[in-house]
Amino acid sequence: MVTKQYTGSPEEAADLRRADSLGREIFSDVANKWALLIIEALGERTLRFSELRNEVEGVSHKMLTQNLRMLERNGLVERKVHPTVPPRVEYTLTEPGLGLRATVDGMCAWTHRYVRHIEDSRRRFDAPAPAPE
Repeated sequence: MVTKQYTGSPEEAADLRRADSLGREIFSDVANKWALLIIEALGERTLRFSELRNEVEGVSHKMLTQNLRMLERNGLVERKVHPTVPPRVEYTLTEPGLGLRATVDGMCAWTHRYVRHIEDSRRRFDAPAPAPE
């Protein structure tokens, strides 16, 4: 991962409308399905890698590893390695990660509330057009 070094003001750095903003880069990192699901799964619990993989159904070992590293790099997840044989690695949300979780929880609630509406809209949109008379 290559990160641009941003030298502008904090307001410019956080402006998602600017192509060169750090805010846009952060948004791009965390606004993917795996990152959101990992944040939701961790909640306020500490989980081992295998537990997290079981919680996030369908995620591959590679994608879980990549997303955990990205979340750790951005300071949203803390990784703790216990010096045992074999090593035990645990993941937990940091304070900023917990703050983001509140937003993720809101998105999950929105999804539950509108899933039927979206299913109905997709069905109507995808239906074949009526034949001309």
